[in-house]
Amino acid sequence: MVRSEAMPVVIDVVNVTHHYGVKPVLLDVSIQVSQGEVLALRGPNGTGKSTLMQVMAGVIAPYRGYCSIDGKRRRSNDADEVAIRRKVAYLPAESWLPGKMTGREWLLAVGRLYEIEYMRLFDHVERLLALFDLTSKADSPISSYSTGQQKKISLAGALVTEAPILLLDEPFSGGLDPSGTMAMRRVLQHAARNGDTTVVIATPVPELVEEVAHRIAILRGARVHAHDTIEGLRALAGGATRLDEIYQVLANPEGVARIDEYFAGPNP
Repeated sequence: MVRSEAMPVVIDVVNVTHHYGVKPVLLDVSIQVSQGEVLALRGPNGTGKSTLMQVMAGVIAPYRGYCSIDGKRRRSNDADEVAIRRKVAYLPAESWLPGKMTGREWLLAVGRLYEIEYMRLFDHVERLLALFDLTSKADSPISSYSTGQQKKISLAGALVTEAPILLLDEPFSGGLDPSGTMAMRRVLQHAARNGDTTVVIATPVPELVEEVAHRIAILRGARVHAHDTIEGLRALAGGATRLDEIYQVLANPEGVARIDEYFAGPNP
């Protein structure tokens, strides 16, 4: 995906440092996301992708630095935070769901929270249930859903908000089946083409990143190691062509060596 036009900054992360215990998980991280941009976060496990997403979502206040949404600082005052939350939908990798509610009830409740007009909401809920092949389960308790179906209703819950800013942590994980993956990929591709929704996603799947993202931010050692288009990252990686190869060069250069060392030893 390529975007040529200059667009205003919607998400501005400024000099964010955060730690759990004595080890920083984010260290002086600054990153900007423009209106209508789809940004993918990538990096080895434990490099702060989910923490960065939580800072953007206002779930946590960083030890240092801040995040602004449309020029308003997260967690600075109640009025600005309420205004921000009306524009942002955040879906963590492992989201909470009310097991006793039906899928339809849950989607309607989320839509009402975001003040979606009733008739528009009813129509959107029906289309989301059909999109994720959940129509037959719509009026069953969520506790009866399979793991993959719970992932689908979580994704539908983020989309029903119609929020102009989506923060999606591992949207393609959690037992999502091929039809669900295709549906979500098409939704993100539509967002990338239309430019009406700003999206930040964290996903390890290189093919999906290449299909939907305008830019990629690679985290390594608690810092943003690289932040560019795929073509820009390809140049930084010395001409590596495939996204998984680019990732290995920029984020995990020791990984290939460890694999070679494993197979160089005695047969297990």
